[in-house]
Amino acid sequence: MAKRGRKQKSKHQEKKTTHFLLDDEARKRRQAVVDSVVRLAEPLCQSEGLELVHVEYQREPGGVTLRIYLDKTGGVTLDDCVDVSRQLEDLLDVHASDLPPYRLEVTSPGVDRPVGKLEDYRRFTGQRARIRLAEPVDGRKNFTGVLDGVSEEKIRLKMDDGIVHLDFSDILRARLINFNGEH
Repeated sequence: MAKRGRKQKSKHQEKKTTHFLLDDEARKRRQAVVDSVVRLAEPLCQSEGLELVHVEYQREPGGVTLRIYLDKTGGVTLDDCVDVSRQLEDLLDVHASDLPPYRLEVTSPGVDRPVGKLEDYRRFTGQRARIRLAEPVDGRKNFTGVLDGVSEEKIRLKMDDGIVHLDFSDILRARLINFNGEH
């Protein structure tokens, strides 16, 4: 008679769990880099009369990219981007020298403006947005709809089938769709 024990996980299940943990760890490391860059870039942008819209740190086909989005009344110029890029490179060399190699890009937000701060979700109420979550809500991670405000760090998004409430802390990426002006 064979002994019965606990059912063992298949190799696929083990890989899936390990992959999830690595994704979560990688997300936390990326967020720590972004937070560090924001702390350095925010005062620089303010001193130049610019708004730091968003910071992305992600792996792309050409390697790792650190992308800084800037804005100001009347729009961002190429000179604005160049000035911030040069100054930020120096700051990062001194205060974030432990970062792995990356490519720095400083740019304007464009028509698919990133939304990264809680106050931006309030500011852009009524605008169409595309939001991707880390954790699924009702079996979905990707949502498109009209921003309908914020309550208790939950983003309200009007969709065809009603309003969905998304945790701000679960948002991986959010962008306005075809945004065409200051707000």
